[in-house]
Amino acid sequence: MSEHLPETQTPTLLPAQAKGIFYGVGVGPGDPELLTLKAHRLIAQADVIAFLENADGHSQAAEIAAASMSASIALRLAIYMPMNRDRALANAAYDDAALRISEQLRAGRNVVFLCEGDPLFFGSFAYLMARLAEEFHCEVVPGISSINAAAARSKTPLAKLSESFAVLSGRHAPDELRAALERHDTVVILKAGQARPQILAALSEAGRQADARYLEFVGRPNERIVEDVRQLEAVPGPYFSLFLVSRSGARA
Repeated sequence: MSEHLPETQTPTLLPAQAKGIFYGVGVGPGDPELLTLKAHRLIAQADVIAFLENADGHSQAAEIAAASMSASIALRLAIYMPMNRDRALANAAYDDAALRISEQLRAGRNVVFLCEGDPLFFGSFAYLMARLAEEFHCEVVPGISSINAAAARSKTPLAKLSESFAVLSGRHAPDELRAALERHDTVVILKAGQARPQILAALSEAGRQADARYLEFVGRPNERIVEDVRQLEAVPGPYFSLFLVSRSGARA
């Protein structure tokens, strides 16, 4: 026989705990003063702050946002990311990160994930959002990209009037780089470090050396700008480097 509650009693229903929000917050390319007001507010108010770190335990994103983080009592969630091209290792790291972040979100805590540059422009946040968006609400706060910072630092227009603009990675094949350089007025080549010799060769073959500038660690204390790429060593360079090739910014 089933049991019934007396008519004078009603069951007490406890509200389900609200899940936290997952924020991808862009912190810009390196200069802490390029952090937006919205990014600063969310970092300072976060329950949990997550960020990638390398094998040495260093996080460039956390370093950029250090002033905003100092005002927060949030839990810090460091996520190790192997810095190589093995996607199996990277995907395993993203799987583990998503699991750790989801535990915080299910507990009702808001998680702010710090992203160098912009979260959805070659950003790691995109891979985490793909794993978490089905269950959790995600928000994105845009940040200044390395492209915008490089254009500002070198005073180079990215595009004017009907000029075309393309963004490539140093991982593109040499013939793809050369074709883009021949077709577009402005070309930015990101992740240029290991591919620097091939990029320099493509610039020469496309006749675009005079249009090109090379920048490393834009907005950081160790920033380097090479105005004449013909003087640049044809050897691999650091990961955080790019070529900015612009007809509008070409020198006489």
